[in-house]
Amino acid sequence: MKEASGATRALILGDGDGRFLARFAARSEASIDCIDSSARMLELARARAGDSRVRYSCGDALTLSFAPAGYDLIATHFFLDCFDERDLERLIERVAGAAQSDALWLISEFRQPRWATPLLKGLYLFFRVTTGLKTTRLIDHRPLLAKHGFRLKREETSRFGLLASELWLRSQ
Repeated sequence: MKEASGATRALILGDGDGRFLARFAARSEASIDCIDSSARMLELARARAGDSRVRYSCGDALTLSFAPAGYDLIATHFFLDCFDERDLERLIERVAGAAQSDALWLISEFRQPRWATPLLKGLYLFFRVTTGLKTTRLIDHRPLLAKHGFRLKREETSRFGLLASELWLRSQ
């Protein structure tokens, strides 16, 4: 929802140390909710971005409350790949409920070209051991976003198809 000032409301989930947040806040007038499950990552994000328009919340995106239809923009970078199928569907449903009818969702994620299968298996094993990551494989989030009213507007890939950036529009 636009605030009284007309500013955009943005939701940034799992940005870690705040690299995206800092750049976004510097180029935008948006009111931003930044959520991460790691207090340490939020400390780093606050040190990097520090902006008074940012509200930092430490918690689990699967359980925190979101205002219904409260956000014009959602950003998730290398976040959706942290969930198994059941939790990813639940997360996307919850975030979709917090999105305006014409909201944008900016996503950066891994893709799994055939050549990268061993690399991604190794990454998932590393993160499972070091962070307790539950999922063991990359889940395709695209059908779930489509199911909840988003359509892909633009997609770019890099690193020989290993990385993708997507811009989705909620059209309801």
